[in-house]
Amino acid sequence: MSETVRTSGQSETRSPGPAGEAADAPRRAGGSWPARALSGRSLLGLVAAFVLLLALLVAPFYVQEFWLRTGFAVFGAVVGAIGLNLLVGTTGQLSLAHAFFLAVGAFTYAYVCGEPGGVATEVGGLGLPPLLGMVLGVLLAGVAGLIFSPIAARLRGIYLGVASLGLVFIGQHVLNTWTSVTGGFNGRLVPDFSLFGFSFTGTDPMLFVLGVRFGEAERLWYLGLFLALAAYLFARNLLRSRPGRALATLRDSETAAAVMGVNVQQYKARVFLLSSMYAGLSGVLYALSIGSVSPESFTLELSFLYLAMIVLGGLGSVAGAAIGALFVAAMPAVLQRYADALPFVSASGGAGVAAGEAARYLFGLSIVLVVMFEPGGLVGLTRRFRQRSARRPGAPPPAAATPSNGSSRPPNAAPTVPSDPPAQGSTA
Repeated sequence: MSETVRTSGQSETRSPGPAGEAADAPRRAGGSWPARALSGRSLLGLVAAFVLLLALLVAPFYVQEFWLRTGFAVFGAVVGAIGLNLLVGTTGQLSLAHAFFLAVGAFTYAYVCGEPGGVATEVGGLGLPPLLGMVLGVLLAGVAGLIFSPIAARLRGIYLGVASLGLVFIGQHVLNTWTSVTGGFNGRLVPDFSLFGFSFTGTDPMLFVLGVRFGEAERLWYLGLFLALAAYLFARNLLRSRPGRALATLRDSETAAAVMGVNVQQYKARVFLLSSMYAGLSGVLYALSIGSVSPESFTLELSFLYLAMIVLGGLGSVAGAAIGALFVAAMPAVLQRYADALPFVSASGGAGVAAGEAARYLFGLSIVLVVMFEPGGLVGLTRRFRQRSARRPGAPPPAAATPSNGSSRPPNAAPTVPSDPPAQGSTA
C-alpha cells in the first residue's frame, strides 16, 4: 500500500519498502534544500567578502602612507567605474561624457567649500561646509545628466557616444573660460574635507588609535572605503531589483523590453541620471585625492580610462568595475614607485619608458587581450577558474535531491508561483 504525506501544502505519494526508502535517501543524505543552497560557493563567497572587508579596515594600521593615498584614489575610481558600468555594461548605452560629470562634481565642491582669493587667478567661493559641497557636487552632476537625459533616451550605440562626446568639448570650453569658478588654466585648490567639525587633515584634531597616529591619509582611507562600499552595495541591490532587471532587458533588446511593458525612454533617462550622480561623487573624491583641480584633468582621456576600467573588469559586473578601477587607477602610481626596480621603466626624465607611458601600454595590451580571449574581463577569469575547480577530476558530483514523483524541484519546496510581473516604467 502507498502512504500519502502532505508537505508544504502538497500531497506526495510515498511507497513503502525499499523503493520508498531509496527515494527518500537523497533527502536524508543531502539535508534540507535551503541549507545546501547556502553552503558551498555562497558560504565561500561570504567568507571571502568578510576577509577582504576586514583587511581593508585594518590596512591603515600596517601599510605605508603611499598605499593609503593610492587606495583613496582607487576608491574614488571605483565609485565612478560602478556608475559608468550601470550605464554601459548593464544598460548597453555608450557614453564618453563621464569626464564631464566628474568635472561638475569636483569643481562644484571646490567652489562651494572654497574661499575667495587666488594667486595667479582670482577665484570665488562660498565657504560652505564640505559635506554640503559634496552633496551639491553629486546633485549638480545629476542635474547635468538629467538635462542631457532626453537626448540619451532617444539615442543608442555609436550615436549616443558621439552626442555624449560633445559634452566633453563643451565642458572644456566652459571650464577654461569660467575662471571665477574653475581658476581657468591654472585651476584652483581644493578645500580639506571635514564632517560635523571633525577634520580629515592630519593635525586638527590629533588622533591616535591603538598607538597609531591617524593623519590625513588614514582618515581619507576610511572616508573613501565607506563611500565606495555604499556605492557598491547600492548598485548590487539595484541590479537585483525590478528596475535592475528592466535595465538588463534594455541591454538585450529595446524592442523586447517595450513589449514586456518597460518604459524604454524613461529607464534610459533614469540610468543616465544615476550614472552622472555616481560620476559627481567620484569627481569629489578625485579632487580630494590630488588637492587641486584644473580643466586639463578632465579631458577625453579620462573618459577613455573609465571605459578601460569597466572593459577590463567585466561589462555588466559591479565587482568587475571595482577590480578594473583598482587595476587602472593604481597601476601608474605603482609603476612610478618601483620604476628603478622594473626593466625598461624609469622615473620622469630617465632613459627608459616613463611610468605613465608604460601604464598606458599595459592598459592597451590588456584591453586587446581581454577582447580577444576573455570578453568577460577579469571577473570572467575568476568565474572560469571556479567552474574548472568544480569540475576537477576526482571531485564528488553534487548531491541531487529528486523527489519520488520524478520532479526536478527541490524537496520540501513551496508550490511553484509565477515570477514577478514585467517591470513597468510607471510603477518601478
